[in-house]
Amino acid sequence: MVATDMTDHVSWGLYIANFTFLVGLAAGGVMMVIPAYLYHEKDMHDVVIIGELLAIAAILMSMFFVTADLGRPDRFWHLIPFIGKFHFPLSMLTWDVLVLNGYLLINLHICGYLLYTRFRGLTPNPKWYVPFVFLSIAWAISIHTVTAFLYCGLGGRPFWNTALLAPRFLTSAFVSGPAFIIVVLLALRHLTQMRIGKGAVRTLVQIMRVTILINILMLASEVFTAFYTGGTHATAANYLYFGHDGHHALVPWIWSSVAFTVIAAVLLLSRKIFESPVRLILACALAFAGIWIEKGMGLIIPGFIPSTLHEIVEYQPSPVEWQVTASVWAFGLIIYTALLKIAIPIITGKFREHPAPAPTTPAEPCPSPESP
Repeated sequence: MVATDMTDHVSWGLYIANFTFLVGLAAGGVMMVIPAYLYHEKDMHDVVIIGELLAIAAILMSMFFVTADLGRPDRFWHLIPFIGKFHFPLSMLTWDVLVLNGYLLINLHICGYLLYTRFRGLTPNPKWYVPFVFLSIAWAISIHTVTAFLYCGLGGRPFWNTALLAPRFLTSAFVSGPAFIIVVLLALRHLTQMRIGKGAVRTLVQIMRVTILINILMLASEVFTAFYTGGTHATAANYLYFGHDGHHALVPWIWSSVAFTVIAAVLLLSRKIFESPVRLILACALAFAGIWIEKGMGLIIPGFIPSTLHEIVEYQPSPVEWQVTASVWAFGLIIYTALLKIAIPIITGKFREHPAPAPTTPAEPCPSPESP
C-alpha cells in the first residue's frame, strides 16, 4: 500500500471507488431481466443473457478491486461466512461478502443452465431458471443497498450520512448498466450475426430517460440540503464542489460529472436519439463516465475530507493506482469478451452438440456412353 497515495486520513481511494461503481454496474445488468420476464417483451428474451454475463464480469472485477485494496489479501478468509471470524450479523462487510457471492452464483446458474440447454438442443425447464431469475431481481437490489449501507452506516462520516444514499446508488446503477449494455448491443449488431431487435435498445433507452432524471433530482436534493442548511456537516460538500481553504483537487472531477450527466440527459430526451447511433453511443458514454465519477471520486473521497480531526489531507490517485485500475478493467473486459464469444454462437445456433447436417446438392448425372 506504500505505492499508493492513500493515507491514514483517506484510507479508501481509487480501488474502492471502482468497487462501488462496479457493484452498481452488476446490479444494472438486471435491467435486461425485468422487461423480459416481468413484462414479457420478446425482444429482450434473446439478449437477456448479455446483461447476465455483464453482471458476472462486473462482480468479478469488484472483487479484484477489493483484493487490490487489501493490505493483506491473505487475510480475506476472515470475512468468509462459517470459516473466518466476523461479527455477523452486525458486520456490513460480511453482508456484502454474502450478497456479492450469492449474486455471482445466481447469475452463473442462470446463464450456465440456459446456454447448456441451448447447446444440447433442449427446451429449458422453467422450474430450473425462472425462480432464480426473479430472485436475481431482488438480489441485484440487495447488493447495491448493502454497499450503500457500508457508507451511510458510518456515523463519523457526515458526508455519507444520508437516507438517500441507497436510492441514489440504485438509480445510478440503472443508468450505468443499461448505458453499457446499449453500447454492447450496438457493437454485437454490427460485429456478429446475432439478431438484436430495435425494441431491446428502445426499452433500455426509455429506462435511462427516467432513471437519469431521478438521479439528477436526488443529487440536487442532497446539494440543496447541504448548502442551504449549512453547518459543519456541509464542509465536505463545500470542499467537493467549491474547494476549501485553497484545497480544490476534487472540484474539476465533480463538475465534469455534473456536465456529463446533464448533457447525457439532454441527448437521451431528444426525439432524434434513435436516428443516429453515434449520438446514442455518445449519450451512453457520457452517462457512464458521469456516474463513474459521481460514485467514485465524487462520493468516496470527500467522505474522508476533512478528517474526523478536522484536517484536510487531499488525495489524488498515484500512477500505480491508475495502472492497477486499468489492469483490472482490462482483465474484466477480457472475461466479458470470452463469455460473449462462448454465448453468442450458442444463442445464434452455430454451436450445438449435434449440429444440423449441411444441405447436400444433388449430384449431376453422369453422361451416357451414347452421348458424344
